[in-house]
Amino acid sequence: MYSDDADISRQQAKRTDPVERLRAAELGAFFRPSQVVEAGLTRDQIRTLVRRGSVEQIGRGLYRLADAEATENYSLAMACARVPNSVVCLLSALRVHGIGTQAPAAVWLAIPHKARVPRLPELRLRLVRFSGPAWILGVKATTFEGVPARITTSARTIADCFRFERLVGRDVAIEALQDALRQRKVTIAELARMEETLPSRRLRAALDTRSI
Repeated sequence: MYSDDADISRQQAKRTDPVERLRAAELGAFFRPSQVVEAGLTRDQIRTLVRRGSVEQIGRGLYRLADAEATENYSLAMACARVPNSVVCLLSALRVHGIGTQAPAAVWLAIPHKARVPRLPELRLRLVRFSGPAWILGVKATTFEGVPARITTSARTIADCFRFERLVGRDVAIEALQDALRQRKVTIAELARMEETLPSRRLRAALDTRSI
């Protein structure tokens, strides 16, 4: 009987423990105060968990459980949370779109032309700068682990690999083009339209070769 009582007490404690309630809510690796309230916790409880080290505040209005396991998109989510005015691009975008064989150790982000370079010692970042039409053309909204983000589309990513060939390498650009066409994730017509606005002699030459 005492064993049954002890089991019941442990189950009740689990249901009332704020950390366990966060886990039970399945909020994902990251969560925001509004989600915490929906899970039945107060903002004061979250602040207490932050002080205890059970929860980490990643950025303004963004938290994570300290012992949460890192997922495939954890670094992307972290980078986009810490650099909200950014665009996931190049090798990171290739991986997200499932194009090519690249597995970048760093997170590739584009930031505005005059933006200050973010200092994030806990993350490996590769930064490029977009301006004018490059900031909006072929860029779409998405989320990583619940974190709002922006990413270049498949066609835009291929175009960028040729535009930034000196950074990613010609082999990577060619492989990405061939794989994207093979998987039918892009068309030559889409890439040609992209090249009209964001000119790249190397991309144009590659497209002309495949159009013959």
